Amino acid sequence: MKSVMIVFNQANTERVEYMLDRLGIRGFTFFEQVQGRGTNTGEPRRGTHTWPEMNSALMTVVDDSQVPELLETVRKLDLRNEEVGVRAFVWNIEQTV
Repeated sequence: MKSVMIVFNQANTERVEYMLDRLGIRGFTFFEQVQGRGTNTGEPRRGTHTWPEMNSALMTVVDDSQVPELLETVRKLDLRNEEVGVRAFVWNIEQTV
């Protein structure tokens, strides 16, 4: 199993949830008001006067076989509007209760 964390501009919230529904991924944990800045070209998301936008993030645990399609879908969403930004990170899950 893999954990996939997706960090995205709040403008993409509905698109990300729709993406999960379309892929049949039901379970996730949602984090609102996530601050940060992209590694290479991302603008800060701080919720301040200077940097007013904010990110959100969600984490889901999926079977290994679902990861390639999920990452490809995230990539397509990012290409749709690169200025808004979306990233996905994958971790191995050793055990779960």
